[in-house]
Amino acid sequence: MAAQKINEAHEHIAKAEKCLKTSMTKWKPDFDGAATEYSKAAVAFKNAKQFDQAKEAYLKEAEYHTENKALFHAAKAFEQAGMMLKDMKRMPEAIQLIEKASIMYVENGTSGTAGIALDRAGKLMEPMDLEKAVDLYQKAASVFENEDRLRQAAELLGKASRLLVRLRRLDDAAVSLQKEKNMYKEIENYPTCFKKTIAQVLVHLHRGDFVAADKCVRESYSLPGFSGSEDCVSMETLLQGYDEQDEDQVYRVCNSPLLKYMDNDYAKLAISLKVPGGGGGKKKAPAAPQGGAGGPAPAAAEDDDYEEGGLC
Repeated sequence: MAAQKINEAHEHIAKAEKCLKTSMTKWKPDFDGAATEYSKAAVAFKNAKQFDQAKEAYLKEAEYHTENKALFHAAKAFEQAGMMLKDMKRMPEAIQLIEKASIMYVENGTSGTAGIALDRAGKLMEPMDLEKAVDLYQKAASVFENEDRLRQAAELLGKASRLLVRLRRLDDAAVSLQKEKNMYKEIENYPTCFKKTIAQVLVHLHRGDFVAADKCVRESYSLPGFSGSEDCVSMETLLQGYDEQDEDQVYRVCNSPLLKYMDNDYAKLAISLKVPGGGGGKKKAPAAPQGGAGGPAPAAAEDDDYEEGGLC
């Protein structure tokens, strides 16, 4: 079966070469015909698992579509060549071709397809190169933003923000989250803005910037529905506990379902957050000293602490 497909591919290549020949009666090469034949050859090679030869055929297809000013089809061919490189585990080369394809999509006026290609490339790079994945997601977001497709742009920025947190590039994550939040505000997706405020607070506190964290919450009061919401109350409580070095209060908020069930990268920020100085917060009182008198008093103290700070 594989041998048959390989022979079929070579037949298409021969036809493509014939399309490119000129004569007394044929003054110009038939670039469109050649591109079509190379496309068929690439598919045949692909079916035969000859990925390197398939890649070369797709590159030839892209070349002749470019000669024919058919940029969209050229971009598709470059993208397919990139997929062949992916199958050969040659990811950096694959990504280069996909990025080249995305540029051609934009030049052709099909920016949406460019954004989708860059998003796909970002997903491919995540398991092996987070820095490059961030770059690809940011480029995809820019493409959609330039087309005023803010929902898609914000979603892609969200992917970049999470990876920046994972990379501990917290300054960059803070900038990305603010841009993301602004986009959701512009399209009036206020509940998502609330969640981005929580993420901002966590990032800024891990940066050691209480003022910036507090500012994010204060600015969010202008969002319809934020003031008095669960998100708002939780952040106010967290900031109060952090400022007063109340470990119990910070622990209680950071381990609440609201924060624990956020995206994993932000949930990790929540459960790892420590108050400034560490060890200076309120602690749960001992149940009762053994062999001592005055049992009721420690119990009352324990009740007071539970009311104010919660159990750790």
